[in-house]
Amino acid sequence: TIFDVAREAGVSYATVSRVINNKDHVKPDKRERVLRAMTRLGYVVNQQARSLAGGKSQVVGLVVPGLDTSYIGEIIRGIDEELSNASYDLMLYTTHRRKARESTFVATLTQGLADGLLLVLPRDPGAYIETLRRRRFPFMMIDHQGVDEHGPSVGATNRRGGYTATRHLLELGHRRIGFITGTLDLGCSIDRLAGYQDALAEFGVVFDPALVREGDFAQPDGFQGARELLELPEPPTAIFASNDLMAFGVMDAVRDCGLRIPGDISVIGFDDIPQTTHVHPTLTTVRQPLEQMGRIATRMLLE
Repeated sequence: TIFDVAREAGVSYATVSRVINNKDHVKPDKRERVLRAMTRLGYVVNQQARSLAGGKSQVVGLVVPGLDTSYIGEIIRGIDEELSNASYDLMLYTTHRRKARESTFVATLTQGLADGLLLVLPRDPGAYIETLRRRRFPFMMIDHQGVDEHGPSVGATNRRGGYTATRHLLELGHRRIGFITGTLDLGCSIDRLAGYQDALAEFGVVFDPALVREGDFAQPDGFQGARELLELPEPPTAIFASNDLMAFGVMDAVRDCGLRIPGDISVIGFDDIPQTTHVHPTLTTVRQPLEQMGRIATRMLLE
């Protein structure tokens, strides 16, 4: 305990507390004695006890759907940089896209483990947002649509991005454009589909539901969706995938069918994750400022 460290270092427990909390007004020799004593005794700060005693844990909780994509990695990179600059630690929970786990992890983090909460692509915020508001617990959502309904959020203009990608293909002369959606219980997926439809309407192209396949932002969904589109009696001449991972699956399917990109068919993705420059040909994509979104959300949370 803090008292054992104080006895070992020959100082008051108040001095140990100031060292632990990185406060000023501690003589260098005393600070060094305390740090050596902590090392010898294997002392570790009990963040939860500190928080329950009325202090701050200096921890921010982060709940993400998974760690299997560079999309999440880029957002976390921005979050981690900002928290490091503010001397906060990060506590990470992964839901594996299960709504029940999301609510459970939020409840756990807000019971003294963390001072604030960041939620990336939350699937079921309605289950706990009102509780967070009543308790005045600081939180920020990242890439969640429905800002007015659920609370503070940082996200990209997904509908505009969907429109821009589709317009690019239309300007290249394509009129049969396949579209592979993300999970349609997420606002970003619905917005990208709406942007696709907006661009078609602007160019006078009738929306054809047969050219749309639902995916789950995973590479196999892009492959399967593209195979189905390419097997149509009148296949598309271009395919727009709602994220880069699915676009990689589309590229695999196109090659599997003996077709060339872009000679026989055009492909476009969404996010601009680092791997887009490492595939051949390099993937045309809509850039989503993922690291910046993580940074801004973290700054807003800390404020």
